[in-house]
Order: sequence, then structure tokens, then C-alpha cells
Amino acid sequence: MQRPVFAANWKMNHGPTEAKAFMRTFLAHYARRPDRSVLFFPSDLAFAAVADAIRERQDLLLGVQNIHWEDKGAFTGESSAAIARDAGARLVLVGHSERRHVFGETDEMQARKCHSGVRAGLTPVLCIGELLAEREAGQAEAVVIRQLTAGLSLLDPRDVAQMLIAYEPVWAIGTGKTATPEDASRMHAVVRRHLTAMLAEKAASVPILYGGSVNRGNAATLIAAPEVDGLLVGGASLDAEGWSSIVRS
Repeated sequence: MQRPVFAANWKMNHGPTEAKAFMRTFLAHYARRPDRSVLFFPSDLAFAAVADAIRERQDLLLGVQNIHWEDKGAFTGESSAAIARDAGARLVLVGHSERRHVFGETDEMQARKCHSGVRAGLTPVLCIGELLAEREAGQAEAVVIRQLTAGLSLLDPRDVAQMLIAYEPVWAIGTGKTATPEDASRMHAVVRRHLTAMLAEKAASVPILYGGSVNRGNAATLIAAPEVDGLLVGGASLDAEGWSSIVRS
């Protein structure tokens, strides 16, 4: 995956009609570029609309926001990794803070989701990050390493080397507060050291993205920070012209 990586997480926004209009505008503003990767994570019901819009744009990659770890079964409202892959997904978000702190998902669940995604041919984007209270208590690094270690615990190192990691300090998501480029670089370096201990030289192949109140005004500064290989963007990815401006950073 070419760096920098720009990933749009639409969360529960943009239905099929809005998604079609968004993609028309975005594609008019963003020409194919070989020096970066652009990823979209739409809602499940808008997935087909985005997939159809980018059918001729192999430079744009599509993922799902969540999967269940079982391959099939009586899990109403859920989708498996195999179903996502069959629909055209290439990637899956795992462990986003909203899954952890709104829906109560555990580190063990993230490990099982990463494992299921890899088995089905999806590339997991494992999200990790600390709460404000954990940061103020001096536990930020410990929390991030715990989440990272747990999320990767069921995977072969060769599979880990094909993944992406997204550092998202929970206190900076949707709050308007953003970690400084120095904050992001420092934590990304912690993650990189841990990956290096696991993977040796292959750790360099794993992009580490920053997420948390990224916008048009700070995207270029964040992407230029040492150890920041890309951005995972929520609210600022919902406006087509604004998102095209960010991915051209």
C-alpha cells in the first residue's frame, strides 16, 4: 500500500443517495495519483453505491466498518468477513474506539475479528488509543501496547506485516481536540518499536495512521510528522470537496 494512506470513516452517515452524490463530486476533484492510497469505509447500506462509483478506479480501496468473527450463523444484524469480501471489501476497521467504548467490545473480540478478517482475505486496520483519564494517569503507552498486543495475538507475523494500525487517542475523536504532531509522532514511535520487536525488519511495511479531529487545516501538518504514515478521518471525510482537499495534502 502506497504511503501516505488517507482513510475515510463515514461512520453512520451518508446513505446510498448521498454516497452517490459524494462520489460524483469527489471523483471530479481527485484524479488518480500513484503516490498515495485512498480508502473508503462507508456504512453497510451505502457500500454498494460506493463500490459501483469506484469500479473503474482501482486506486481507490473499499472497506467495511465492522465484521463479526464467526463465518456464519444466527447473528442478526451482523456481517461476516466472508460476506464483506464477497461484496467487494478489501479492508475492515477493527477496534475503533466507538466499538470499544460505545458497544463494549473487548480486546479479545478485536483479536478474533482481526483473525477472521485475515482468514477471509481482508486487510484489518486495527484501531488503538487511550482515554483522557488513562492519558492523564500516565497510562497511555501501556493502554496502546495492551490493545495492540491483544489485537494481533491470534495472527501469524506474516499476516501482521500486511495490516495497518491506526492510533486514535479517544479524547481527540470528534471533540475538536487534536494530538499535536509531536504527540502523534511519539506514540507512533512506541507502536513502531513494538511492531519491530514482533516482526523485525518487516515492521517497516506496516503503515501507522493517525486519527482524531483531523481536518483540512491540520491534515498536512499531521501527515508531515515523523512516523505518521497516513490519516484515518471521520467527520472531515463527509464533505466531498473537503475530503478531496485532504487527500491531496
